[in-house]
Amino acid sequence: MSAQSHRSDPRILGRRTLEQDHRILAGLLRPGLSVLDVGCGVGAITVGIAKAVAPGGCVLGIDRDESLLAIAREASADIPNLTLVCGDATELDRNQQFDIVTAARTLQWIALPERAVRSMARATKPGGLVVVLDYSHAQNTWEPEPPREFQTFYQAFHAWRAANQWDNEMADHLPVLFQDAGLIDVEIHVQDEIACRGEADFDSRAALWVDVIDNVGERIAAAGFCSSALMQEARTSYAAWVRSDLQRQALALSAVVGRA
Repeated sequence: MSAQSHRSDPRILGRRTLEQDHRILAGLLRPGLSVLDVGCGVGAITVGIAKAVAPGGCVLGIDRDESLLAIAREASADIPNLTLVCGDATELDRNQQFDIVTAARTLQWIALPERAVRSMARATKPGGLVVVLDYSHAQNTWEPEPPREFQTFYQAFHAWRAANQWDNEMADHLPVLFQDAGLIDVEIHVQDEIACRGEADFDSRAALWVDVIDNVGERIAAAGFCSSALMQEARTSYAAWVRSDLQRQALALSAVVGRA
């Protein structure tokens, strides 16, 4: 199967914030910096970046999906130091232009992440930083184990991703990609997304996989990795299990920082 493009779910993207969902980057920002946000989506995190580098700083958000950019432009119309353009992470036409180049949960959907990291490194000023946040889906865990139907779907999710050349252990492979791109002083910061029953945001975080099934389930079924009936059974059983039995969900997430 040839690699395909992925369209992210605006509902998932829109719930994210800089402070909660890209914490390492948030701690590096200050007024006056120039930042490139690769795979900016609907701009939920990008707007936070623009506010953090004001006054004096500027932000460029790039995404390959014009429909997501339209949402981002509408939401950020009153942010003067933010520009949003359509572009490809693997072919950035910028050279030593930004103090920080970042991507959050983006490289997991790119078939050639090494090209994206090299492209991001080229766009960074000497001494500037590349900051990438991403998942390793193969390391995700739930307590207790999810329903059998969801486990079968999750295996199909992994197989579908692999067939499209999307790395199911992206976060684990980032340090080597950084080093291969010539970045130095590489640091790894574990940022696992953990949802525990009783926490205020448990319902929304735990229900993430319902949204994922709604977003990509039919594509996975159409590609032959599971049936539509199984996909629906996985959604129904998982949603009920979240309400009744799930105690802890841990999504493996790491932020990797390197210096140009």
